[in-house]
Amino acid sequence: MILDSVTRSMLEAIPLGVIVVEPDDAEGGEGRIVFANQRAIGLVGRELVGRPLVEAVPGNTEGRRAEEALRTSYSELERRVADRTAALEREIVERRRVEEALRRVQEQLLQAQKMETLGRLAGGVAHDFSNLLTIVLSYASLLLPTFGPNDRRRDYVDEVKRAGERGAALTQQLLAFSRQQVMERRVLDLAHIVREMDAMIRRLVGEDVTVEAIIAPDLGRIKADAGSIEQVILNLVINARDAMPVGGKLTIEAKNAEFDETYGREHLGGVLGPQVLLAITDTGVGMDKATQQRIFEPFFTTKPKGKGTGLGLATVFGIVTQAGGNIWVYSEPGKGTTFKVYLPCTDEVEEPEGSRSTASSLQGTETILVAEDEEQLRTAVRRALERQGFSVLTASSGYEALELCEGHAGKIALLLTDMVMPGMSGRELVERLVSLRPSLKVLYMSGYTENAIAIRDAGEPRMAFLPKPFTPESLLRKVRETIDG
Repeated sequence: MILDSVTRSMLEAIPLGVIVVEPDDAEGGEGRIVFANQRAIGLVGRELVGRPLVEAVPGNTEGRRAEEALRTSYSELERRVADRTAALEREIVERRRVEEALRRVQEQLLQAQKMETLGRLAGGVAHDFSNLLTIVLSYASLLLPTFGPNDRRRDYVDEVKRAGERGAALTQQLLAFSRQQVMERRVLDLAHIVREMDAMIRRLVGEDVTVEAIIAPDLGRIKADAGSIEQVILNLVINARDAMPVGGKLTIEAKNAEFDETYGREHLGGVLGPQVLLAITDTGVGMDKATQQRIFEPFFTTKPKGKGTGLGLATVFGIVTQAGGNIWVYSEPGKGTTFKVYLPCTDEVEEPEGSRSTASSLQGTETILVAEDEEQLRTAVRRALERQGFSVLTASSGYEALELCEGHAGKIALLLTDMVMPGMSGRELVERLVSLRPSLKVLYMSGYTENAIAIRDAGEPRMAFLPKPFTPESLLRKVRETIDG
């Protein structure tokens, strides 16, 4: 832009500061000054022609700076809001995860409390039935030899005996569920157990089920009752077979695992540390969540009436828990089921099984003192022992047994006593009698596991344990073993 001299003179004559700006070609440009009268130059204090417009007005630069600072502050605010929003979202996700974990733990706690209550109930019922079944089995066994092979009455008694044995088996399952089953824990190689059972498992599931066993070569050792672990495997295999009515695949896997704090928080009751994991997977019908919540309860079953007792998985639960392990089920309808059994590893060395008594005869002539407050059971035990030639003294309480022992002049080879009796317990009776007769052998009988554990932990070689219910044969064998030492 070119200003003529007349225009310049007119602009100079204006008593105000005047500047003329030529806009920049760039869009949004502020232009450059092409003319400034003396008053404008005086106001700014420097030559303005040729400079950007922003330099013409005092304070405009500060305004620009303030605007830029505002933009910067706004950007920083946006960044901080975005960061805080992201942090809140992460916090919400973490809170939901914690709440979900807490919900699962609460459900597991409620389930554990329910199972504990059911276990105490089942254990109490099983203990009461143990005495009754011992009486039934004892008298049935005593009656059988009195009938000839062609006597129909023999068949009747035999049916009673078989019913008593089935009842005893159910009682043992209830005791297993309630973690009161008597177990002989020793170091075991689970890989060896699975391999030994392979042929039986394949026969059990049938030809329409493919069986695959995957065993880790470096599998750790566990400490448990061998028969009970076999029972766990069989019950889980039977459950898997029943879930595959038209055939399928059964996978048995044994490998080492680590029960860390994270897993322990999500699975209530877990023992931290190295574990042996036994996983049994089927491709069967699967289960919904409601069924999974109840499968370990005694007498709960999804099978038709008469096809199952509902004690198989309850027994598994009790055995695994009593062995210090954990069991979890993973299943969806139509997608099969996996049972995972975790058993703690042990550093103890595996020992060979002790040999069972090989006595050719269960007879004897020794004197045995029997202390039992249940009259019918006491009488049944006495008769079973006397039939084999033993001399028997009976007492209905600890005090009576103590009086008999003090008044008996001859040798007493064995004290056979119940552990729980009114007035004086079996343990108290033993403490007092052993001081009177140091050579006395002791055989406890009880239906409670903790009593067996107490005897085993005492480490006294002359004390043995006989779990209820028992048959005359198992009674005589244990008596003979204990006396023979």
